[in-house]
Amino acid sequence: MAKHARAQERLIALRETIAKLEGKTPTLVAEKQPRVRGTTCPVPSTVRVSLGVAEMDAALEGGLPLDAMTEIRTSAMRDAGAGSGVVLTLASLIQRQAHIPALLWISDRFSSGEAGLPYPVGLAQYGLKVEHFLHAMPRKLEEALWLAETAAASGALAATILEIRGNPSSFGLSESRRLSLRAKSARRPILLLRHAGEEEASSAAFRFHAEPGPASERVLPNGAMLGGSIGFPVFRLTLEKSRNPAPLALTLEWNSRDRQFSLARPEPARLSVNGATHPGAGLPASADRPDRAPAVGRLLAFDRAS
Repeated sequence: MAKHARAQERLIALRETIAKLEGKTPTLVAEKQPRVRGTTCPVPSTVRVSLGVAEMDAALEGGLPLDAMTEIRTSAMRDAGAGSGVVLTLASLIQRQAHIPALLWISDRFSSGEAGLPYPVGLAQYGLKVEHFLHAMPRKLEEALWLAETAAASGALAATILEIRGNPSSFGLSESRRLSLRAKSARRPILLLRHAGEEEASSAAFRFHAEPGPASERVLPNGAMLGGSIGFPVFRLTLEKSRNPAPLALTLEWNSRDRQFSLARPEPARLSVNGATHPGAGLPASADRPDRAPAVGRLLAFDRAS
């Protein structure tokens, strides 16, 4: 135990030295935590927010940590709506629990150019308080990372959202580690939204893979389904990074009115067992367009004349 304590002291001293060389406050690196009598190891006191689904909360060890960084990624830009929706649901849960309602969304210019900007009406539909929502769009990714660190370290926000595109070389494991340390020291969560990104090493406590799911029809007050309508948004969430040995995949529905998740209803079978109604082979070719390729016939091989 004494050897472990000396190693901890050397590590804290090294972090303080690095922070002084970088011109930053050493207290942001070495966090003071409560200790148990008779021991020298700090006792973690992580505050978590429940997602309302027992399976997911169990995999998250009680809920989403409010003193760490959580990553939400998508495989393609066409799923940007699903990734942004998941981030907004988590921010809505955090905003409801936190005593500070302010939220900051930081977008790099590449992701905002393809995924678009936050829409106030859509934010309200996810249950967010729009009057406390802030948005920033720095010109460079380095400026966005600096702003995310500064915002998290200030402790003035319920959560900081950082939106990036892909796996840029200027945002690696060291930058991820710095964001995690800021979230840990300030006890404020950072939500990293990565559009069209691949799995890579990260200091995030948890990482989700988000995909859009089929929404069910809207439920009427009498319990009947309104035909032809679109209900609450549905997401397919896969918990890729956690302490669990295997990833957990669930299809969740977000109720923006009650601001809570629930397991989505199974999708009804909509296709006939006999195949598609119009397979396409019997349809005429489009006008003023190239005709379909003719069927391949027999090929005869002839000997060469010379």
